[in-house]
Amino acid sequence: MTNGAPYSPVVRAGDWVIVSGQIGLTPEGLDDTMAAQLRVALDHLVDRLAEHGATVDDVAKTTVFLASMDDYAEMNRVYLETFTGTPPARSAVAVAELPLGALVEVEAWAFLGAD
Repeated sequence: MTNGAPYSPVVRAGDWVIVSGQIGLTPEGLDDTMAAQLRVALDHLVDRLAEHGATVDDVAKTTVFLASMDDYAEMNRVYLETFTGTPPARSAVAVAELPLGALVEVEAWAFLGAD
């Protein structure tokens, strides 16, 4: 468990690295904009992947949770700042609420096995 929460932020399962949902929380809190939160969340995602020797190029699938689908186009623009090569498969869904009042959360599955 991490910080008393009943989950692991990242797990290696065979050839897979699974990163739990990352939000854009900094020591100062959450920024007011989805774009800024997403940039931080993606930085956290990159850090979790690196803990197991993975990079964004290894990511096969992401899920992006949005507090508002009005942010979908902006999410796509910011997302491509991190996923600059061939983007992974992705689902983007609107949810009623995210932890700590976040506007966006991102999870990922990365494959480290042979292609």
